[in-house]
Amino acid sequence: MLKSVRCSVLLLALFGLLSGCVAGLPIGGGAESDRPSAEQPATTAARRSAKLHVELGQAYLQSGRNGVALDEARAAIASDSAYAPGYLLQGMVYAAQEQYAQAIPGFEQASRLAPGDPEIANAYGWFLCSQGRESEGLPRIEQAARNPYYTTPTRAWTNAGLCLLRQKNTPAAEERFLRAVQADTTNLQAYYYLADIAYRSNRDLRAKEWMDQILKQMKNSNVEILWLAVRIENRLGNRSTVADLGSRMRKEFPGSNEYQYFLQGKFE
Repeated sequence: MLKSVRCSVLLLALFGLLSGCVAGLPIGGGAESDRPSAEQPATTAARRSAKLHVELGQAYLQSGRNGVALDEARAAIASDSAYAPGYLLQGMVYAAQEQYAQAIPGFEQASRLAPGDPEIANAYGWFLCSQGRESEGLPRIEQAARNPYYTTPTRAWTNAGLCLLRQKNTPAAEERFLRAVQADTTNLQAYYYLADIAYRSNRDLRAKEWMDQILKQMKNSNVEILWLAVRIENRLGNRSTVADLGSRMRKEFPGSNEYQYFLQGKFE
């Protein structure tokens, strides 16, 4: 698994929600309540104030200033207690601080206020999955992914795949990761899991196809990606490619465990 995913997969799932919409479970085709709350018009001064506080809080949360982000969430709720994104932000801040019990009320209230908002559904669904409540979280995530107003379904399909991996349902997880890359061909996280699943099931050529997609698009090196690439190429007998990847690991990650495994020939 990717180190960045392993260390902060909850935050990746949640921070994916911060780029414009805030949302939950669709309850009807085309209903206004299915649209992201943040996209709906702010028709009162209280709603405009709450929206501004949420936008500021999201920026603070992404920059790691959790305390200020929480202050903004509280200010948003004080400005407009019916604005669901304020409660979502509150839940996300507590989740980022690993204060999981405190996070639940915010997620719950956001979901009650905006039951058709796909961003809320995705965020709360993944939070539930991360807390071992996969059977509760997965339906929320998948309904978010199917919401026609959700502009980034690839995030929800990826989260659904991760949730299913937690349930050790690899075939179903693979199908969700496929949906994720179909929705967004630049989703390197989903490609990584597709490559890893294929490698572990001895579909080496397929694993190489997925890995090639990653290596073509990857801007910043990641040692775990390179290590999986090495193992795939080694199993296929591509010695020169293995050597090239090993040289890259030596230059970029000489102190990593993965490079030590490479030196020792421990590919499996």
